[in-house]
Amino acid sequence: MGFFNLFSKKEKKEVLDAGLQRTKTSVLDKLTRAVAGKSKVDDDVLDNLEEVLVTSDVGVETTVEIIRRIEERVARDKYVGASELNRLLKEEIESLLTESGNDDSEGFSLPERQGTAPYVIMVVGVNGVGKTTTIGKLAWQFKQAGKKVYLGAADTFRAAAVEQLCIWGDRVGVPVVKQQMGSDPASVAYDTLSSAVANGADIVLIDTAGRLHNKVGLMNELTKIKNVMKKVVPDAPHEILLVLDGSTGQNAFEQAKQFIKATDVTALAITKLDGTAKGGVVLGISHQLGVPVKYIGLGEQPTDLQPFDRKAFVESLFSDPV
Repeated sequence: MGFFNLFSKKEKKEVLDAGLQRTKTSVLDKLTRAVAGKSKVDDDVLDNLEEVLVTSDVGVETTVEIIRRIEERVARDKYVGASELNRLLKEEIESLLTESGNDDSEGFSLPERQGTAPYVIMVVGVNGVGKTTTIGKLAWQFKQAGKKVYLGAADTFRAAAVEQLCIWGDRVGVPVVKQQMGSDPASVAYDTLSSAVANGADIVLIDTAGRLHNKVGLMNELTKIKNVMKKVVPDAPHEILLVLDGSTGQNAFEQAKQFIKATDVTALAITKLDGTAKGGVVLGISHQLGVPVKYIGLGEQPTDLQPFDRKAFVESLFSDPV
């Protein structure tokens, strides 16, 4: 059920281009040097291209696959001019992401569901990745679509986290369910869902404590939260959204791998892409992890959180900077 597209394609493209400017400038500068003095894509160009992709945080495994595909195209087409490299990259990377389950997004959407219980999204990730901010932006987007939203402040270990979520709740006009600091996070989740059900909410977003991905005990707590929520909404949570900081490059990729091993992550949000030249990490994460990238963060405003559109992302990345 795609339930809204608040902004025009032109507006979305402008936000995407501006947000990726540092990454795309870096990538295109490197590509220009990779083909300097070359009239066709040969072994030297491919070697240089491999270095471009790896140093742009695309990741080794994804880089190897992209190079393999480009090599096949060059062999099949016999002669490929160096000027065509951008086009080939866009086509092959887009194809790669499609095969990895990252389809074009038509906007913020939720699946069709039976009954009246709210759709429950549990948001996970380590401290500092933009998790609570992403929740606030999602709440704003959903409310703009006419949905009734509840927020649950289940990060009870940090006063700042609860305070920040409450600020977002006030800003976007949605209720926040909270308890005293140090309360059982599962209890907060239970109360949030109980209130949401009683008041006919459409969507519930549960903020969880920023967890170090190598702490088994803390990961086990996520399981406890999930089990408690099922007492109120039997099939909750419907989505487990892992938030990653794109500016950390390959560290984000490693965090994602550990979280996916530890809990049932169903979607990814990659934030802070506007302040980094490491946006290429989105390609590696999209290709390798088997979990779709659902949202990307391109700035501070609520409108700067966009659904991930593989075609638009790749087109922007390999087009001239704004």
